[in-house]
This record gives sequence, structure tokens and C-alpha cells, in this order.
Amino acid sequence: KMALPLFRETDAESAFPYLELTLVFALLVYFFETYLDVRQYRRLLDKVLPATLKEAVQRVDERRGKDLQPMAGEKQRNPSDNASDGTGEGEDKEKRDTRPLIERVQDKFVNAQEYGAAKKRFGFFQVGIMQVESLAILVLGGMPWMWHTSVQFLDWAAPAWNTEILRSLVFVTLLTLYSTIINLPFSWYSTFVIEQRFGFNKQTVGLFVQDKLKGLGLGFLIGFPVISVLIIIVRWAGPHFYIYAWLFMTAFSLFMVTIYPTVIAPCFNKFTPLEHGELRQQIEDLARRLNFPLTRLFVVDGSKRSSHSNAYMFGFCNNKRIVLFDTLLGQSTNEEILAVLAHELGHWRHWHTLQMFFAQSAYTFASMWTFSHVLHSSDLYLSFGFSPDEMPVVVGLMLFFQAIWSPVDHVLSFLVNLWSRRNEYQADEHAVSLGYASQLQSGLVKLHLENLGTMSPDAWYSAYHFSHPPLTERLNAI
Repeated sequence: KMALPLFRETDAESAFPYLELTLVFALLVYFFETYLDVRQYRRLLDKVLPATLKEAVQRVDERRGKDLQPMAGEKQRNPSDNASDGTGEGEDKEKRDTRPLIERVQDKFVNAQEYGAAKKRFGFFQVGIMQVESLAILVLGGMPWMWHTSVQFLDWAAPAWNTEILRSLVFVTLLTLYSTIINLPFSWYSTFVIEQRFGFNKQTVGLFVQDKLKGLGLGFLIGFPVISVLIIIVRWAGPHFYIYAWLFMTAFSLFMVTIYPTVIAPCFNKFTPLEHGELRQQIEDLARRLNFPLTRLFVVDGSKRSSHSNAYMFGFCNNKRIVLFDTLLGQSTNEEILAVLAHELGHWRHWHTLQMFFAQSAYTFASMWTFSHVLHSSDLYLSFGFSPDEMPVVVGLMLFFQAIWSPVDHVLSFLVNLWSRRNEYQADEHAVSLGYASQLQSGLVKLHLENLGTMSPDAWYSAYHFSHPPLTERLNAI
């Protein structure tokens, strides 16, 4: 009988088939999600604008009036209003398309469908290759081989420092570099072929490489200390380590939320204060109206990588900041930007971010508690080809999330998407209550148009994958 995986640190076998069950579950998930992808792809091949979407957009036009007769606050901004954003888009802002939304939707619907279909075709290939690769790693014993190689490397390079922490760091480095190399061709094709073909990509090859290197560097800089501390906690705290691991991960999450927008994000993008002008004044007035503690207002140079647009807010307590993509300023009117921000402020008003933080904290506690019951299971390590003599923490974590926690993750992911869609409706309702119904509707339509978003997804696909409700449903709800 041939034992799996093919490379093993020991000839001993597991009494429980963790590996075999993991392979079966991975294949079941792959076939189910591929079925949903096929349903979505067939939907994307339809080039006829759905009647439900057409009727919803026509109602938006009827409600807001013709764009040829802008509403109050919808007048074009002067180029000087946001001169500091560095985009040089002042001239373009005054040439905004003023046709009724339904005409623009009819013009771009086919292009949006083709964009989605192109990404989906590439996705079939990528996911198929990655599925074969991940199964091959499990069957061939790639993980125990990398751990064995890490041990041998330190035995040769620094035998006096061959500790569990250093072995784990070398092991994680090998896995990270392998994963980066495997994913690099897919990332390259997505950026420089698909995104380029549909006019979104603004990245140069140099910036692409720079981003990858920065990402790797920051990943190691942040990840190595976290892994080291987790190993120390598990070895020091004994059977109740999950309490201390949970407290540490919660503190680390708060730390990352604090430093990401002020330290990490500026490593990739330039954040410039929004120039004083009509838009800034309107945003500050909206914040005061809601008692939102706005302290800074930025424009980020998203256009140096892509023409996709967005807006978001961040910060704790009385130190809130709002960030607008420079591309958004060139695609939307003042009133539409205010409507989008009123939606984002709805998340703040309803405590959605804090709710998600507590949910994530509960998830961490539950996963760490469950992990504490299998950390010393020799069968788990043996099943994947590892020797049970050492039972390294980092290996145990990876096997736990791959073999035991993965079904839980898939169920929770679906439930989180349901919850997220509910939150989006609440945030929309908040913007409507502030008098931004028609502006939010037109803003959402324009965001879909400019980003070539999926306007008519398959119902099953969107229910399983989407964290935001489909466009037609949101327009009708508003």
C-alpha cells in the first residue's frame, strides 16, 4: 500500500485520514464553486440589457431629472477645487458625460459583460491550475519537504541557532517565496493583459515589481515577529495558550488598523490633503451635521495604478479620516460624492466596523480554542507526512486551518457575506434619510459604469460570493 503523501518525515501512519478528507473537501468545494462560476459566465455572455436593470435605471433618470439640467450641487468643479490631488484631471472634470444614465448604461453594458467574461475565462484557467498545484503539494508532500529542508539548512548554516522559531521562519519564507513565484504569472497577466485591454491599468512594469518587493518586505517585517510571539505564547502558556494567543492577536489587529493607513498605505500611494474649495466645504458640513469627528480629508493617487475608483474612511474614536480616490473626483459630481460618503458614514453610524471587529475577535478566539485541542494530535501531523516528535506550532496552525477549520471558514464566509449585504442596505438607508436618494442611485450607477462592474450577476453566484447587493436590488431598495 502506498502511503500519502509521497514525501514523509517518518514511515508511521496516521490512524485518522485527515489528508484524504482534506483532498475530498477541496475537490467538492472546487466543483461547487466552478459550477457557480459557469452559471455566472453564461450570464456574462448575455449582451442584452436585462429589463429589470433597464427599468431601475430609467426610474433613477426620472427621479433625478436629466443630467443636461444639473441639480443644485451637481455643477462641475473648477480645476482649482482639487488642484493638489496631482492628477491633472481638472480639464476632464468639466467634460463629464451629461447624458441620461440609461443611455450610458446601454453604451457600456456590453463592455462590462465582456470585461467580466474575460476575467472569468482567465479565472477558470487560474483556479484550475492552482487547484492542481495545491493538491499536488499535499499528495507529494511539499510541506513536510519544505520543513525538512528548513531544518537541514539551519543544521548546515547555523546549528547553534536551530530552534523552533528560526526553523519556522525559514519554513514560512520558503512557502511565501514559492507562493509568490507561482502566483506571479497570473498577477502579471491580469494586470498587463486584461486590465490593460479594458483601459484600467496604469501601472508600469517598474511599479509592478516595486509593489511586489515592498509587499514581500513588509510581509516578512510584520509576519516574522508575529509568528515568533505566537510560538513563544503557545510553548509558554500551556493548555490555555488560546486565551493569550487571542489577546495578542486582538492587540495586533488594533495595532495594524492604527498603522496601516498612516505607515503602510503611504508606502504604496501618495495621500494629499483635499484642496480647500466647494467639495471640501460640503464634506466638512456633512461631517458636522452628523457629529462625525473628521480630522483629515485626503485624495489618494489611485490613478497611478488603475482607473478604478473608490472612497473610504478610517481611524479610531475622535480621529476619523476620509480618503477619496482621485479617479472618483473625475467621474462623479459633488452631490454624488457626498451621497457615497453619506453611505460610508452610515456604516459608522450603525457601528458596522466595530461589529465586524468584535466578530473577527470572536472568530479568532473560537479558532484558537479549537486549535488548542488538536495541537498535540500526532495523527494530524502524521497524516500530512510530518514527524510527530516535534509538532511545530506554525505547522500545526497551517494543518489546522487547512484540514479542520476550512469547512467552518466556508460556512462563515457565506454568513459574513449575508451580514455584509444587510449592512450595505442599512448604509444606503442612512444616505437616503439624509436626502441623498437620487444622488446615491446615480453615484452607484456611475461607479458600476466607470469600473465596468457586473450589473446583472447570476442570483446563486452573487448570493455565495458578493459582499454587496447587486446593482438592480440596491437601486430598487433606495
